[in-house]
Amino acid sequence: MRIVLLGMLGSGKGTQAAMLSQHLDVAHVASGDLFRHHQEQGTELGLLVKRYMEQGELVPDEVTIKMVLDRISGKDCSRGFILDGFPRTVEQATALDTGLGKRSVDCVLYLKVGQPELVRRLGGRLICRQCQTPYHRDSSRPRVEGQCDKCDGELYQRPDDQLEVVQRRIQVQHEQLGYLLDYYSKQEKLAEINGEQAIDLVAEEMVKALSQDAVAPEAL
Repeated sequence: MRIVLLGMLGSGKGTQAAMLSQHLDVAHVASGDLFRHHQEQGTELGLLVKRYMEQGELVPDEVTIKMVLDRISGKDCSRGFILDGFPRTVEQATALDTGLGKRSVDCVLYLKVGQPELVRRLGGRLICRQCQTPYHRDSSRPRVEGQCDKCDGELYQRPDDQLEVVQRRIQVQHEQLGYLLDYYSKQEKLAEINGEQAIDLVAEEMVKALSQDAVAPEAL
């Protein structure tokens, strides 16, 4: 299956995409991971992406589109994939449809989470510098303050998770997400998922939605 997972930052897309990719045995393609890979390698693209992300701005379409299309052309995506963090604009969605040709996206799952919950989740998020394991100051604290349980790495808050940047990113994403929901709703591929449930309940609802007709979401 070829699945797109939509949602605001902090909606749980990464967690749910990883679980669903295991359930369906298809590749999990996260645009954020691709961005970070280029940043860690110090490539020209990585430096460009870093500047946009730290300012809470979206990376230009032409950069993101090329990167993702190259990735999903890989052998491990031949059986299907779950796109996490892409597309983020209608232009990207159109480019994805064009790049995939006759067999386009099968289903689009929208994880709906309200803005107050998004801010709470992101404002307390911490990441391990070494293994990228996520933690949260409220709901998923490490055993030792500031230290990863898995590898003893240092925990830190990403620049794009700081409050002012989070609020800016939500504002930027909100309008574009509305256009995307309309785009896929018209294609009758969209299913709305309640992203404020427990993780396992969200996962169950997603699996169920893949076997049912898509429904249009409520207004943002």
